[in-house]
Amino acid sequence: MKYIVTIIVFFSFINLNAQSYLQYSRVKRAYDEKINFLTDILSQKDINSLQINILLTIYKKEKQIVVWVKEKNQTTYDSLITYDFCRLSGHLGPKRQTGDMQVPEGLYYISLFNPYSSYELSLKISYPNQSDLILGDKNNQGNNIYIHGGCLTAGCIPITDDKIKELYLLASFAKEIGQTKIPIYIFPTRLTNERLTNLLKNKENLKNIKLWQNLKQGYDIFVNNKKELDYSINSEGEYIFLNVN
Repeated sequence: MKYIVTIIVFFSFINLNAQSYLQYSRVKRAYDEKINFLTDILSQKDINSLQINILLTIYKKEKQIVVWVKEKNQTTYDSLITYDFCRLSGHLGPKRQTGDMQVPEGLYYISLFNPYSSYELSLKISYPNQSDLILGDKNNQGNNIYIHGGCLTAGCIPITDDKIKELYLLASFAKEIGQTKIPIYIFPTRLTNERLTNLLKNKENLKNIKLWQNLKQGYDIFVNNKKELDYSINSEGEYIFLNVN
């Protein structure tokens, strides 16, 4: 009876997907190409794809996106896979206005799934957030920052057509079972004490010291407990972290 229930659940999942993200031709093609690989790496972590939640940490200096996963009823995440940027525009530091070529730095989530992207598939980053609105150019904030395929960028994060298929599907799995906000934490680098100190040896980076020290608080909390950050944003645009322990 156990095996019969498993088969029924599996086919129910397929039917559910067929009514949602698999209706798009590019996503269906990605699914056909990548489902075996994704099922395999998830099984290595003993993660059931029917119950997946994900979280992304992004490190600009290293040009990496790390995908973290857990089952929906669990509280802590485990790293699953790392994707390299194909290219990075701008420099270390936050995005503050349209046309500055910057990749944002801060705490965001996936705000849109685009199966019709000019760059295969794309996932929109929820920039500008409340902190950006306070600290950025009030009249020229900019938006439309995506993780996408291809290898072109003017402030977005391209990871090639091949790898965006995997990331898009992982995010779709999570969205399908009810993860309404998939976190994206964008840091200038892995904010260890040593790396932050090294960044601040460059006088050009001193203007970012307040933001980076603020983000380091969140970085340290996540590294220590591997849980989604609980935070608010105050009137000065600072992140106030609530789950310190």
